[in-house]
Amino acid sequence: MKTFRTHVIKSAVLAATLSLAAPLVMAQNIAIVNGKPVPKARFDAMMTQILKQGQQAKTPDLEAKVKEELVLREIFVQEAEKKGIAQTADYKTQMEFARQSILIQGLFADFQAKSKDSEADLRAEYDQIKAQNGDKEYRARHILVEKEEDAKALIAQLKAGAKFEDLAKKNSKDPGSAENGGDLDWAAPGNYVPEFSEAMAKLEKGKYTEVPVKSQFGYHIIKLEDTRATQFPPYDEVKAQLQQRNAQAKLAKYREDLRTKAKTDFKFSAPQPPQPGAN
Repeated sequence: MKTFRTHVIKSAVLAATLSLAAPLVMAQNIAIVNGKPVPKARFDAMMTQILKQGQQAKTPDLEAKVKEELVLREIFVQEAEKKGIAQTADYKTQMEFARQSILIQGLFADFQAKSKDSEADLRAEYDQIKAQNGDKEYRARHILVEKEEDAKALIAQLKAGAKFEDLAKKNSKDPGSAENGGDLDWAAPGNYVPEFSEAMAKLEKGKYTEVPVKSQFGYHIIKLEDTRATQFPPYDEVKAQLQQRNAQAKLAKYREDLRTKAKTDFKFSAPQPPQPGAN
C-alpha cells in the first residue's frame, strides 16, 4: 500500500511539473515544427529589425504575421536540409557572400556610429556655407562646348538674333542643363567654378558673355537672367541633409583609406573624372 501511494504521489508531482514546464517551453518558443523549436529570440530579433526601419508600428497584427513567417521559414528550411541543399556548392557560395555583406554592413555601421558630427560642428558648417553663399543669388543660363571656335560661332548666331535657349538645347555639352535651354536655376556664385562666377557677376540682366569663358570643363557662353537676395534655408531645415552628406563623405574617405592601405596586387580602376558642367 505504501509503495502504491508513493508511486501515485510521484506521478502526481511529475504531471504537475510537466504542466508547469509546458507554458515555460512555449514562452521560450513561438512554435514547434516537426519536433524542432522556433525560438522566441528569433522572433524578437526579426521584430527589432523591422521596427528599426521605422516604416511599421508594433501591432498584434504585425507580430502575428512575423510569427507566421518564421514558422513557414522553419518548415521550408527543414525540407531544404532534408534534400541536402545546404551541402551544395551554390549554397555555400551564397552563404559566403551573405557573410561578407553582413560583416561589411556591420563595419560601416560601426564607423558611422563613431564618427557622427557634433551639434557644434554642424552649426559651424552651416554658418560657413551661409557666409560663402553671400547675400545675392543669380539665375543664369549657359552653353558649354569643347572648342573656342565653336563658342565664337554660337555667339555670332546670338548676335544675329538666335534664341539662347534653342542654341543651348542643340549644342550644349552640359547634360544637366542643356535640355532646359541651359537654365541653371537660382544659385550663389560660390556654386560655380571661379571663371564662371566671375564672368556671370559682371553681366547685366538679360545680357550674355560676348567672349567665350574658359574653364576646366570647356568654353561657356553665359547669360544672366536675373538676381535676387539669397534665399537661404534655416538651420533646422538643412541639418539632416548636412548630417547625411557628411556621413557619406566620411564613409567614402574611410573606404578609400582602407583600400589604399591594403596590400594587394590588384589594380583598381582610376577614379571617375568630374562630369562636364559649370558647378
